[in-house]
Amino acid sequence: MSEPKAGRGKRADYVRFTPVATRWMDNDVYGHLNNVVYYSLFDTAVNATLIGEGLLDPAAGSMIALVVETGCRYHASVGFPQPVEVGLRVAKLGTSSIRYELGVFAESEELAAAEGFFVHVCVDAETRRPVPLPPAKRAFLETLQTTVTA
Repeated sequence: MSEPKAGRGKRADYVRFTPVATRWMDNDVYGHLNNVVYYSLFDTAVNATLIGEGLLDPAAGSMIALVVETGCRYHASVGFPQPVEVGLRVAKLGTSSIRYELGVFAESEELAAAEGFFVHVCVDAETRRPVPLPPAKRAFLETLQTTVTA
C-alpha cells in the first residue's frame, strides 16, 4: 500500500463526482458524519458509477466486485443536512483489481473533508475466484485514471 499524499485533496484531483444526500441517521452524537458513513459513501460512489455505466450487475451478472481493502483520512467535519459529493479517480488497474481513490466534499467546498481508497477484485459470481477485467470495463476505468501531484 502506498502512503497517502500529504495535505487535503482538491476537487481538481478527481475525475468524476457523485452527489449524495446525507441523512439524519448518518450523524453521530458529536453532530458530524459517523466514520462508518464515509465507507458507505465510497461504496455508493463506486458502485453507482459502475452500475450506471452498465459495467456491474450485482444481482444477475456473471462477475462481481469484492472489496478487499479500504482506508480513510479525515480532514474536516461534515454532517446532516449538508449535501456532499464524492470525487472518484482510479489510481491503479491490475489484471483483476482496481484501486479507487475517493474524496468527500461538502457542497461548494474545494478541499476534501475526507479522502480514502477502496480496492475491488473482480471475481466470478459463482466460484468467487478472480477473473480478468472485461475489456469494456477496463476501457471505462482507464477514463477515470489521473495523475495527482503533491
